[in-house]
This record gives sequence, structure tokens and C-alpha cells, in this order.
Amino acid sequence: MLDLNRLKALHAVHVYGSVGAAADALMVTPSAVSQQIAKLERETGARLVERNGRGVRLTDAAGLLAEHAERILALVETAEADFEALRGEVVGRLNVAAFPTAARGLMPGALAALRRRHPDLSVNLYEREPERMIREVARGELDLVLVQDWINRPMPIPDGLSRKTLLDDIADVALPADHPLAAGKEVELSALCGERWISSAPGTVCHDWLVFTLRSAELEPVITAMADEYPTQLALVAAGLGCAIVPRLGRDLVPPGVRMVPLLPRQSRRIYALWRNDAARRPAIRATVDALVQASSGEENGWAVN
Repeated sequence: MLDLNRLKALHAVHVYGSVGAAADALMVTPSAVSQQIAKLERETGARLVERNGRGVRLTDAAGLLAEHAERILALVETAEADFEALRGEVVGRLNVAAFPTAARGLMPGALAALRRRHPDLSVNLYEREPERMIREVARGELDLVLVQDWINRPMPIPDGLSRKTLLDDIADVALPADHPLAAGKEVELSALCGERWISSAPGTVCHDWLVFTLRSAELEPVITAMADEYPTQLALVAAGLGCAIVPRLGRDLVPPGVRMVPLLPRQSRRIYALWRNDAARRPAIRATVDALVQASSGEENGWAVN
């Protein structure tokens, strides 16, 4: 009888292309993945991997088995969801991920509420960038994720995923306190022509959005510092090294020497939860979405898919 964990390891190597990438997706060590595949080779009596330079290559037999594994794992997930729905109990284990500011600003309250209400539910939280989370929830490595996109630059969502919008997070411009526009009640984005900008790293959602938004306003971005954490960006603003656009959820304490000024037109990002359609029957998913809605709004809300 084929072991599901070993099939999952082989399928991950098939999907991600290497043992290291598969281990990262499964949140285990590369040696653990290699051991599972070695055991699967003994179970099947077939050679599944071959050396390919410094890495490995799956054999034709492994490719065939990985295709079957995908269908088997999907059926197992459906069976587990149906069984949990039949029992109607919030139990089991969830692998949840969120981007950094949501992991800090929303998840602590939601997870604490889940622990109080449903002590038999175990939730593992991971911090991820949105693009990676979307891939992993679609493939089944994660059960539920919190992602963001900007309202003027939405992110494509694959078929087969459900979503629940949690909040729209307004972003303001962070200016050095002695900046000529820092004392205003609002500032037009176009008035920031010629400014130096502090941003996250290229390739991240927020960096790409900033470049897109500035260019849409006919401002050519001059980015002189890059830091992924908003507190670091604000410290750089306080030092007079540039300005930054910072959402309110990610702001924490604004350091001395920084003024937050609302932007015109308003800039905001949408924060929402994603999970696979097949998992929607699980009471654990429903309970987690409820907790996230309440953590986002502070109000009691019913569970529904937008």
C-alpha cells in the first residue's frame, strides 16, 4: 500500500522541480523529502529519481506516479473535508499563511480567538509573500492564506479558490517632519514630483505597485532605499532619506520626525482570505474566516463568500 506522505513528497518534487524547493513548500528538510522518496522506491520497486548535475531528475515512472498522486491527494482532501463537515466539529490541523503586516496586525487576535473557542483545532502560521501563498494554497500545501493587492492594481486569482474580503487598508504618505508638505491635511500625489522614494524590494507586490502608481501619475520614481519592513522604511523617512507610502495596518508606532499625510487620490490595498473551493465545507475553514472577519472589523459577522 502506497504511503500518502511519500506520495506527497514525490508530487512536490514533480511540481516544484527540485528536492530543495519541494522541502520548502512542504515545510520540512530536504533530507526528509529524499528519505520519503527512497522509501517510496523500495515500496514500488521502481527507480524514481536520477542524478542530474547537482540535483535530481524524476524518471518516467516517477512522473506517472506523481500524476496519480495528485488525484489521490485531492480525493483524500475531499474525503477529509466531507467527514469534518459531517461531524460539524472544528477540529484537525490548518496550515495558514499571511503576508508580514497581516501576520502581525490581524493573525494574533484571530488565532487567540480560535484557540479560546476551538481548543481541538491546531493552526500553524507561516509568513509568506502573496504570490507564493497563492501558488501554495492552490496546490494544497496551505489551507488558507491572507493576501493583499492594491485596488488600482488587482492580482489575478486562479480558478478553484474562494475569497473573503476582510478590509480595505488605506495608505498615507510618510514625510520627514520638516518637509514643506508635512503640515498639510492632505497632499496630492502629483505634488510629490521629484521626491526620493523608499520602497520594498523589486518583485514584491508593494514595490511593483509603487512604481506603477507613480508612473500612472506621470511621476518617474527615484528609489534610493529599499526595505521590506515598514518600520524600517519609516526610520529611513525620519532620517530625511526620502518619503514612503505606508498602509495604516503596517504602520505600528510612527517615529519622531515623521508625519503621515493622507494622499489624494486615496490609495488603498484590499486584504482578503483565500482557500480552495473543495475545502469550503470544513468547519475549521469557516471558523477561521469568521475569526479573521472579527479581527479585521471588531464586529460579529456571518460567514459568506464574496
